[in-house]
Amino acid sequence: MEAISLSKHEHKPLQINPIKLSQPMGAALAYMGINNCLPLMHGSQGCASYTKVFYTRHFNEPIAMYNTSVSDITAVLDGGDYSILMAIENITKKNPTLKPELIGLCSTGLTETKGDDIRSMAKDVELPYCYVHTPDYEGGLESGWALTAKALIEQHTKETQKINANKVLILPHVSMQPIEVEKIKEFVSSFGCEVLALPDLSTSLDGYLSQGQGKLGTGAITIEDIADLASSGSVISIGTSMKIAAEALLQKNEQIKHLHFDHLMGLEQNDNFVSFLMELRHIDPNPSIRRWRGRLQDAMLDTHFLIGSNRYMVMGEPDMCVGITELLQSAGGRVEVVISTVYSPVLESLKVENKFVGDLEDAQKYFNDVDLVISNFHAERMLYSSEKECALVLRGFPNYEELGNALKNDQLYEGSTYFLFEVANKLREMQHHL
Repeated sequence: MEAISLSKHEHKPLQINPIKLSQPMGAALAYMGINNCLPLMHGSQGCASYTKVFYTRHFNEPIAMYNTSVSDITAVLDGGDYSILMAIENITKKNPTLKPELIGLCSTGLTETKGDDIRSMAKDVELPYCYVHTPDYEGGLESGWALTAKALIEQHTKETQKINANKVLILPHVSMQPIEVEKIKEFVSSFGCEVLALPDLSTSLDGYLSQGQGKLGTGAITIEDIADLASSGSVISIGTSMKIAAEALLQKNEQIKHLHFDHLMGLEQNDNFVSFLMELRHIDPNPSIRRWRGRLQDAMLDTHFLIGSNRYMVMGEPDMCVGITELLQSAGGRVEVVISTVYSPVLESLKVENKFVGDLEDAQKYFNDVDLVISNFHAERMLYSSEKECALVLRGFPNYEELGNALKNDQLYEGSTYFLFEVANKLREMQHHL
């Protein structure tokens, strides 16, 4: 089969059975990671309703999601700017106990086509207000999330020359589950650091029942925390998409130290992560970190023959694909195909022959050439029509099949260990089934 080369542009004019999700969905999810934030989608009721239902099914949790209810007629003929103010007024009047500390606005393809001036609305909104341009016809879930993190810093972080050397900001990419953000924060805290994450879903959408659930964002970072982010001694971006947010923070204070990781999966990346934290705090890692490093080494040995004798296809957001691919390759796995939702320069570094922006129609051509597929829930129905028995590991959005996916950890030494065993056990299960 002829390989499809990686390009900034898709190799066909339309997607059939897409794995890609829209930018506004990524922005809405990011706003849910801010404490007491009211995520407001500037578009039609259908846009927001789909997003709300999508995340409700994925997380099995109530979702904080509002919209400005712009119709195609008002958007084109009259403009939808005033709908923003009306929506905020209606929402707060109908819910007098609702006390949002931030209005998080994201645009959609409908209002971006008209070109609504969402920036100028800030002067008329009494509450703190953040806006981000996220048209559906550009980018995807990953870029929507990253653009929102950048907008929050640009619009709400105050410039300063002060530095708190002990303060570390984590910028996680969109494919990280709430538990993964929490684990990384705890990992960094174990070195004696004060840790924040932006966006921070570690206290949101993870199954914890809290008062007022589903009305406002319940993330672990507040608008006051965001205002003071420029005093961070270090910022750690995880995922190439999050570099833009880190660069925005450096504009607020050039003394901040920026460290970037494409992912935190596998031995090499985590060794570099630990080395940075040891250098930052001048202390050794605690014994549990050393034990998990040893467990990962043992897992790589235990799973090597099984993982190394099979072939893989990885599909999803670019930052997620890179981490999974490199971890599988470190254990001897042969990743034959990587299909990304959108183009990202980080994909160029992957040592994979077939890597491209595509959809499930493209994936179907390769199902007979691989033994295990790592993808979202939509790949399941495609596997049923495949001529060859093929195992499936669910990752990314959406995952409607498994309960508790928000608590699944693939990061750091611990998560990488669990991931390798999950893949190996899936392969063994498939072989026994045959």
